[in-house]
Amino acid sequence: MKVAVVMGSRSDLEVVKPCLAVLKKFGVEAEARVISAHRTPDEAHEFARGAEKRGVEAIIGVAGKAAHLAGVLAACTVLPVIALPVQTSMMGGLDSLLSMVQMPSGIPVATVGVNAGENAGLLAVQMLALKYPELGVALHCYKEEMRRKIQSDDTELQASL
Repeated sequence: MKVAVVMGSRSDLEVVKPCLAVLKKFGVEAEARVISAHRTPDEAHEFARGAEKRGVEAIIGVAGKAAHLAGVLAACTVLPVIALPVQTSMMGGLDSLLSMVQMPSGIPVATVGVNAGENAGLLAVQMLALKYPELGVALHCYKEEMRRKIQSDDTELQASL
């Protein structure tokens, strides 16, 4: 089980850290790289074309502003690609989100919310769970933990009123 997390810039690392933490929590190997769709396009194409041979089973493309990285990667592979838009100073990440979600026909990219690194990691784990049943079991446990936390919070709130 391996997921590649590709950032357009090293400045995206803070957004990527929760994603890497989720992958680690579920025992999924992660490969993290800095490759730019615009500054190193040849490397981006080569990376995506060779990902499947290197054992990568899903790719997370992380970028801001023009945010073409996930789409460029998706154009060069049949692996599922998840886009993780990064908040920007110009439009608060809306520019990134719209760049990622408006893919041309034939090049699908799943997109999570702006700076939603945790959700990008979880979506990758959910995709892998289709092949690895142990991840499905772990995801059921994860959701049960969330349910219990909310129930506990509700009980505490009711007791304090």
